[in-house]
Amino acid sequence: MSDISLSNGSGRGGSADWQAAGQSQGQPQGASHSYPLLVHDHGLGTALKLLVETLPYALARWGVLLAFAAACAIWVIVAVGGAVWLGTHVASVFGYCWLLGILLLGGWIWGAILRYTLHMIACGHVAVVTELITRGSIGNGTEGQFAYGRRIVMDRFGEVAVLFGLNALIRAVLRAFHNALDTLGDWLPAPGMKAIVGLLNTILSAATRYLDKVVLSYDLARGGDDPRRNIQDGLVYYCQNAKPILATSVWMVIVERILSILLCLLLLVPAGVVTVWLPEAVREYGAMVTVFIAALLAVTVRAAFIQPLFLICMMIRFHALIENQPINSTWVGYLDGLTDKFRQIGR
Repeated sequence: MSDISLSNGSGRGGSADWQAAGQSQGQPQGASHSYPLLVHDHGLGTALKLLVETLPYALARWGVLLAFAAACAIWVIVAVGGAVWLGTHVASVFGYCWLLGILLLGGWIWGAILRYTLHMIACGHVAVVTELITRGSIGNGTEGQFAYGRRIVMDRFGEVAVLFGLNALIRAVLRAFHNALDTLGDWLPAPGMKAIVGLLNTILSAATRYLDKVVLSYDLARGGDDPRRNIQDGLVYYCQNAKPILATSVWMVIVERILSILLCLLLLVPAGVVTVWLPEAVREYGAMVTVFIAALLAVTVRAAFIQPLFLICMMIRFHALIENQPINSTWVGYLDGLTDKFRQIGR
């Protein structure tokens, strides 16, 4: 296997480099997995059906987000109220210190807990959806979705910390691979796309949010006693099919953003109703409060329902592309040389 250079005049890998990796002399090793796949259509209709079937996970995610949103609102009130009181009765410097300290410390704590909670819910959801698209039913039919998702994920990884660490490594490998791409402009047929390459690269970063869970889905579908090796192979399969997967993910992220904006506009009406119920002192800032509430509700609905919908699309797309596909050893060497995070996954 020859070395694959990532360097060019700008210090980044050219798209020809990584495309050549999949076409070079690395020999296919045969399909490294064998599992059924009952769902091949990655359209929004199919994904919506699966989302409805796994609605308890979406509702749980929404409930967690609403609870955290309410807690954050209370936290902000405490931070601002305390700062005003200290600034008035003690000294303004104490007020500023209180505000910054509470917001920064609280933001970090709430953010870490929220990420951890949502990550575990998402992993359980991925486990359930993977079972539905590969076998058509969940377990033996006597186990609830939450119990099944938790059992499968914990059986595979043993400890939550292990799964959390592997997820960080997967994202690091995906970022390294995406940073080696010059442009997506040549992939998309619409004229004038090269003029918005910067926007597409931003969207590409957002697509990584889906792809780490897609790799987890591959491990769960493949099974076996070596999840770390499965994850490495899942990343290799992603690289082999990067063009169709990323072309799909780009359009999905664009549609997701459009739906999110429309959702925020629609939620202005119920947000205005909520604003009317608030104390008079708050209603003085009516328009600002209404927009804030609408945006807050839109963020929770988007994370609970819209993003999982597109995640399901990407999962089906990935599994359908790699079905019976041989794995190319060249990509293993490519990722191994691209970042040491790939090697760390297998340790």
